[in-house]
Amino acid sequence: MKPPTTNSRANISQCPRRRFPRWCSVASKTTFPKEFVTVTKLVPLLIVVALLSQRGAESRKARRLDSFEYNAISCRAHSASITDFGGVGDGKTSNTKAFKDAINQLSQYSSDGGAQLYVPAGKWLTGSFNLISHFTLYLHKDAFLLASQDLNEWPVIKPLPSYGRGRDAAAGRYTSLIFGTNLTDVIVTGDNGTIDGQGALWWQQFHKGKLKYTRPYLIEFMYTDNIQISSLTLLNSPSWNVHPVYSSNILVQGITIIAPVTSPNTDGINPVKSGWDEYGIAYGMPTKQLVIRRLTCISPYSATIALGSEMSGGIQDVRAEDIKAINTESGVRIKTAVGRGGYVKDIYVRGMTMHTMKWAFWMTGNYGSHADNHYDPKALPVIQGINYRDIVADNVSMAARLEGISGDPFTGICIANATIGMAAKHKKVPWTCADIGGMTSGVTPPPCELLPDQGPEKIRACDFPTESLPIDMVEMKKCTYRINYL
Repeated sequence: MKPPTTNSRANISQCPRRRFPRWCSVASKTTFPKEFVTVTKLVPLLIVVALLSQRGAESRKARRLDSFEYNAISCRAHSASITDFGGVGDGKTSNTKAFKDAINQLSQYSSDGGAQLYVPAGKWLTGSFNLISHFTLYLHKDAFLLASQDLNEWPVIKPLPSYGRGRDAAAGRYTSLIFGTNLTDVIVTGDNGTIDGQGALWWQQFHKGKLKYTRPYLIEFMYTDNIQISSLTLLNSPSWNVHPVYSSNILVQGITIIAPVTSPNTDGINPVKSGWDEYGIAYGMPTKQLVIRRLTCISPYSATIALGSEMSGGIQDVRAEDIKAINTESGVRIKTAVGRGGYVKDIYVRGMTMHTMKWAFWMTGNYGSHADNHYDPKALPVIQGINYRDIVADNVSMAARLEGISGDPFTGICIANATIGMAAKHKKVPWTCADIGGMTSGVTPPPCELLPDQGPEKIRACDFPTESLPIDMVEMKKCTYRINYL
């Protein structure tokens, strides 16, 4: 009996036999201009279809064919399940070896169409493991990757060279749960499968000051290009959730990130940290051309979008639009300090709505935290070209707190068409400004004197680039896979 055709415009019965014959895959191309961006929060675009067929009448035994498809930057010619390598999804058995064995075995296909590792429904306990190039890790909707509580399953690596030391401790850092370095074309995706960092143990050790090394992240790639992280739920990370660093062409979409509001440093997506003090200045690798769209954030003790404070390598050309913040400390925050050096410039935000906020806008020039005592006090950051427009907020305690550095003012600040509704118990002075310069147009309540209103004719003055970036024209493929269960 021939298997059914799928809507990918190809018949999966035509797929060649592979090393793991229970699997078959096809791909069709689709271009999605302006829909696939660097950092977003979307409904996952994944379809799961259950299919049934029967063996011949002589056996009468049922066989189930599960077919699933998803959009990705690359489809893979080969695929296997973690169960093919002894994986046990009982939530108790360590699968670290199974993941490592699977990825090692599948690495033989890196130059032959690439490979996918499928994680079926279950609870898969594992320590850190490394991915490879031309590789996809796919999580079923009922799959839970559970981070091991055994520190022996978390190798220690050197601090980031642009940091000079770990964030939690001066020594090295634990390898992230899903890690990769010097790769190309790597995907971590699923049907909203879950990666649970089980971070409570790490948070306790952090608060007690007992960590010898910096806590691991959930997903981290270094020196890697063409990365896709999509359609997942990330829970309870020990520290940061997603950290691409020294990398390019990164697509993050359809991600839900959840952690207790009191958990320390559980930042969501961290591509906007380019180095710490003298180490970041020396390393000199900036964050550039970052696009953030359709992001929703609830975070009472932190910012919706934060730039810095580790920005010593520079941050430039960040574009954020269609952003929603609810019960969050601040909408957009820029953090820096004397000794950071570097720059934050050409920042563009439009179409942002905020509800129940402490600050709508916050810029800080005295953040203060340093890698060590060897930073250069003459290394002053450059903050310029910060543009906000089409902003609506309500129930806000303070419109803005904008504090530059004495002798090193933040310049080129532009805020236009912004209506900020103040809370019943708002601060007596809605704006506080020092060591800044710029302009406003159509802003309520009236801003501070350092941001003079230029009148309604300047309502569209704050820039937002019209040219597209390469990430806006990523060509996505529709990947279809079939699993044959006996």
